[in-house]
Amino acid sequence: MVYGAIDLHSRFSQIRIVDADGAVLRDQRVPTTRERLVQAFEADGARRILVEASTESEWVARALEAAGYEVIVADPNYAAMYGRRQRRIKTDTRDVAALAEACRLGIFRRAHRVSPAQRAVRQQLGVRRQLVQMRTALISQVRALLRQEGLRLRSGSSTSVVDRVAQLAVPASLRAVLTPLLEALTALGPVIAHTTRALEQQAATDTVAVRLQSVPGVGPIVALTFRATLDDVARFPSAGHVSSALGLVPSEDSSGERCRRGHITKLGSREARAMLIQAAWTHWRSRTVRTAPLRAWADHLAARRGARIAVVALARRLSRILFALWRDGSVFRSAAPVAA
Repeated sequence: MVYGAIDLHSRFSQIRIVDADGAVLRDQRVPTTRERLVQAFEADGARRILVEASTESEWVARALEAAGYEVIVADPNYAAMYGRRQRRIKTDTRDVAALAEACRLGIFRRAHRVSPAQRAVRQQLGVRRQLVQMRTALISQVRALLRQEGLRLRSGSSTSVVDRVAQLAVPASLRAVLTPLLEALTALGPVIAHTTRALEQQAATDTVAVRLQSVPGVGPIVALTFRATLDDVARFPSAGHVSSALGLVPSEDSSGERCRRGHITKLGSREARAMLIQAAWTHWRSRTVRTAPLRAWADHLAARRGARIAVVALARRLSRILFALWRDGSVFRSAAPVAA
């Protein structure tokens, strides 16, 4: 059997093809295009090709699979895949040699490949996130310019910034400076609203997202983000694995009788983690009967460890609750107060 590997980059990629004994049949740098990558493996008859998971890896894998190859999208965090490669001497040739050997020997760990449907949702969420970040940056710049003139923008929603600026006695020279920022904010508002409505409509028709929204504090965007991040609930054996994958578990340095736990690991999707923490704040601040059990638990923890730690811990609990609801096909029901 002939094996291949790709050290993938945005413009040019390094490929390597070896036979069953490890002898090199081809070592070549090719443009990162569908046509050239497929052509590069045709002559030597490679049947299994390994590529590291990355931004570009999915379309490359699909292009090669369409041409009849078996493609392994491998987890780059699996250190054993790189053998004795030393990171102090790192070149594309060395990298692809290690990947080709890993492909030949089967020393790799497959990365999860997101389904096309959830990949599209991730893209939509990413567009909305970028638009919201642009609006936040513009508002911060407006506030900074106003403060330089001793003016303060009163509190309010992001959609009312332009109106609140209009109520201030802004000097003509500063108003001219602010005009492009305010015009950009005016233009961004409807775009963000339209993008949000489209996602809300999608969440309303997704049975999993509907169940997830039964948890107080979890809205359409949080539900879709959690769903798109996990993609397939069956790949997680337990709720603890979900919390770990989202980086919501404490880091640990233990040896012998020593056991030290630190801040959360912050691995996995930063966006999903941020959304769960936002949902935790909302859940904790709510004063409804349905939030009472978890709120009481968080209150007790906050009294001992502080509000921020309590909210992160609550976000971890929410991630496990959401996983259970999805796995079991159930909805959230308030229960007795949770023990601390």
